[in-house]
Amino acid sequence: MRLKTLLVSILVLAGLSVVAYIATRPEAPKSADARLNQPLVAASAIEKAMKLRIADGGKTVELTRQADGTWRVPSYFDFPADFNKLSGFVSNLTDAKVQRLVTTSPERIARLDFKDTKIELLDAVDKPIVSLVLGKNPESGAGRFVRYGDEAKAYLASLSAWLDTEPKNWANAELLALKADDIAKIEIPFADGPAVTLSRAKKEDPWTAENTPAGQRVKGDRISTVLSSIGTLRFTESTPLDDANAKAAAANQRMFKVETFDKKTLTIAMGRKPEEKKLKPPAPTADGKSGPAALGSVTDLIKKEEKPDEAKKDDKPLAPEFETIPAGPVFVSITHGDASAPVNALMAKRAFQISDYTFTGLPQKAEELFEPAPAPVPAPAPAASGEKKDAEDKKPAVTK
Repeated sequence: MRLKTLLVSILVLAGLSVVAYIATRPEAPKSADARLNQPLVAASAIEKAMKLRIADGGKTVELTRQADGTWRVPSYFDFPADFNKLSGFVSNLTDAKVQRLVTTSPERIARLDFKDTKIELLDAVDKPIVSLVLGKNPESGAGRFVRYGDEAKAYLASLSAWLDTEPKNWANAELLALKADDIAKIEIPFADGPAVTLSRAKKEDPWTAENTPAGQRVKGDRISTVLSSIGTLRFTESTPLDDANAKAAAANQRMFKVETFDKKTLTIAMGRKPEEKKLKPPAPTADGKSGPAALGSVTDLIKKEEKPDEAKKDDKPLAPEFETIPAGPVFVSITHGDASAPVNALMAKRAFQISDYTFTGLPQKAEELFEPAPAPVPAPAPAASGEKKDAEDKKPAVTK
């Protein structure tokens, strides 16, 4: 009986011990910081942002979101932003992870070079959604020291984004993106002859020209390169519409006319100020004035007087010297048949330079568009009746 009572007492005490432990056990240690191992910038912050501001080295650039979801660069003539560049930068922010809390000590934070390098996402009233201050890179390993706003915490994040603060670099440089398969007709101009107009009924059809030279056909691969050159245009620089080089280019244009299968029409004009050769000014005389070259020393004059024949040889007039002034930059002007097309609005803002090769690589003569047509294969001539009989007589007899 006593043993049973003892066992019950032990069980009761064990139960009470468990209850006491549960009631008094310490809480599980909390994570050192909620940001650790999380994205440097949450995707939700990107979705809310109406402005992206990047500052570095005393320069700042801003991109703003429009009502339709597109982005623009206000500081570069309000051009559309380069979507690929923007999305790549945003991906760097959301893919980067906060790796560790480096320090909360003001003295140590001061040694991490937190200055004016910032990435900010702001709402419609310029209130920061996320404000990152970037410090230096760690001496060993990859990443960047970062702070959130003015918090007294410094983190190490796996961020490797390039902070581009040049507004032009954020603008979408694409002026035209025509697919070759969409083009049904093109008129190619030439300086030394009439334009050549080429067309096709369907994209898989060969190109035909209105006046194909005898024995020739359209060179399909050459037309493909022309379509690629004039259909995919990107600017390298933009200037005011009254820029002297732009005006000179407009006076020396080649005007290509394009029609698509869905009846859209475009005019693509390219030109540049041509190369010039100018007469060099006369060399200055001994007194510094412009004029014929100095005659030389007194001794030279005496020699010429003593030997008049030699003097005549030396006094031959010098051939004029010319200097070459290089051709100017290439400019393009695009007119879309649809007045509401965005490219028309761009052309009304600025004059656009493109790469020289786009222009110089175009065909310079009409004959470049054609190649010899293959000679037709003659049909076999029918055998004469007498020849046919002779052939049958020569066949070996078939015996059973």
